[in-house]
Amino acid sequence: MHINKVTRAGLIIALGIIYGDIGTSPLYVFDEIIKDKTVDELLIIGSLSCIIWTLTLQTTLKYVILTLKADNRGEGGIFSLYTLVRRQKRWLVIPAMIGGAALLADGMITPPISVTAAIEGLRQMPVLHSITQNDIIIIVLCILLVLFFLQQFGTALIGKFFGPIMFIWFAMLAVLGAVHLSDDLLIFRALSPHYAIELLTKYPAGFWILGAVFLCTTGAEALYSDLGHCGRGNIRVSWIFVKFCLILNYLGQGAFLLSHFQGQVFDTDTSKVLFSLMPDWFRLFGIIIATCAAIIASQALLSGSFTLIAEAMRLNLWPKMKINYPTEARGQLYVGGINLLLFLGCCGIVLYFKDSTSMAAAYGLAITMCMISTSILFANYLISKRTQPFWIYLYLLTYFTIEVSFLIANLDKFPHGGFVTLIVGGALFAIMYIWYRSRKIKNRYVEFVRMEHYIPMIQELSNDKSVTKYSTHLVYMTSANNPKEIEHKIIYSILNKKPKRADIYWFVHVDTVDDPYTCEYVVDHIIPNDIIRVEFRLGFRVQQKVNLMFRKVVEDLVNNREVNITSRYESLERNNVVGDFQFIVMEKYLSNDNELPFFEKVVMNLHFWIKEISLSEERGFGLDPSFVTVEKFPLIVSPTPAIPLRRLFPEPVEEDD
Repeated sequence: MHINKVTRAGLIIALGIIYGDIGTSPLYVFDEIIKDKTVDELLIIGSLSCIIWTLTLQTTLKYVILTLKADNRGEGGIFSLYTLVRRQKRWLVIPAMIGGAALLADGMITPPISVTAAIEGLRQMPVLHSITQNDIIIIVLCILLVLFFLQQFGTALIGKFFGPIMFIWFAMLAVLGAVHLSDDLLIFRALSPHYAIELLTKYPAGFWILGAVFLCTTGAEALYSDLGHCGRGNIRVSWIFVKFCLILNYLGQGAFLLSHFQGQVFDTDTSKVLFSLMPDWFRLFGIIIATCAAIIASQALLSGSFTLIAEAMRLNLWPKMKINYPTEARGQLYVGGINLLLFLGCCGIVLYFKDSTSMAAAYGLAITMCMISTSILFANYLISKRTQPFWIYLYLLTYFTIEVSFLIANLDKFPHGGFVTLIVGGALFAIMYIWYRSRKIKNRYVEFVRMEHYIPMIQELSNDKSVTKYSTHLVYMTSANNPKEIEHKIIYSILNKKPKRADIYWFVHVDTVDDPYTCEYVVDHIIPNDIIRVEFRLGFRVQQKVNLMFRKVVEDLVNNREVNITSRYESLERNNVVGDFQFIVMEKYLSNDNELPFFEKVVMNLHFWIKEISLSEERGFGLDPSFVTVEKFPLIVSPTPAIPLRRLFPEPVEEDD
């Protein structure tokens, strides 16, 4: 797909998978703004002005116009942005990890708040007025159970309905808003930023209202994350329609409140402003559409979480987990472990907060950290594009001012439940940091040796018939980037640990490149038909099915007559029987001989604990366990201390005369 090409199908897809989160925000934004407050002109018009200019400056200008330019061969998202700038400064991995963790934490509260806010509309149905909050919780939990259960099957079948349903949802928002504009035409004053400034400076505790206003833009990050699914052109064109519908609905909600509740307190515990706009005869249909939109929003966020984790794994920022591909659709995948984690988190959120009003009081704190991280990474992207420093500093000044203001305002939510998403986000960041940091610690002490020094010894071993043959083809996974080097532990495994005689030694290296969908390989015949190195260059969004890829490489080499894979056993060779392949995977453990600094010791111990409960190396590389031997070796990441051990000689015993 060309990222700038606009098509009718592309626009429908964009509506279906991108705008779920930001599109369902009218369900709860105004309820959070006016909660426990007396409705007056300054509150309503000032808040509306904040919403309109937040959608304009934060969503439209920052994400739709600017950040979408930072495409990585058509792909977007915080890790795609990180791969574009990671070679500039090493510390940029920190904002990338913070942003990724915040997005995952956001994934635990978006489905509960969206679905709960939609289902709570049932309380405004006359025939269901007696429905209790416990009944609503049970309905929400059932919806979440079905939603998460269906993830393993993919969305190929129902995905085609997402776009049309979201079109109906946005059209409904626009119509409901337009119908109530005439309630108070003075509402159009909110288009002026003057009233936003007046709210923040003159309304009592007006600055803290920004925490509720921020909820209108929480889904902005999804615009960038789904760049590869829809294309830049489709996102930009469809956003015009979506923004128009959202602002029209917010204006209608504001006019309705000023007309019917000025000088009063709107009871957000029993009613929703959005559902109050609907006539009684239409409300049930409106609730059904709202629930469908909330489910679609949750589905899009879950798919984004799976993609995010897959990218983090490829970039060595997350432990290996099993990934399934339920359909042939590009980019659609399923990570069972993350699905279970998010399901338990969502259920915990519902049971802890119980209603959408309480959830909204905690929502948004984590995602502000993601937006700040994106600003840092995008500024470095502008540097790489040789943008004039004036524009870079202007960008940073503008968005740091906006986003730090939102962050400070959202800190007011910390005691009301915001700590939940911060704890979750902090735990996810800790896992990423431990995985990243432990790899850096290990790499300091991994010993590489020159391949040429050991080639004669390996050849001699291969021809030494006094040593029992281990395998016809012996395949080692190596982390050496330089084709002329090899880890010392592999040489030790071949020559010392238990001599492994083979006819052909293969060394396979996987290099994760910044291009999202690169899938290439290079073959280096170190010694033709004896020692061969294969290097796979795979994009960070390509599944590492090394077993299948290696088989394809061997097939190509045989067809090109570059290698003979026939068994060297005389009886089998006469009958052209293909030799056996055996993979050797080196599994590390922390040696007791280490004397690490306290912090690094904690990091390494946590790393190996996480490794124990994550996917094994062979399964992570997609290898067939029946052809894999796992060898454990000690990882000594600090010099072995000199032991002051002194030998004593026995004194001669005098014999009795």
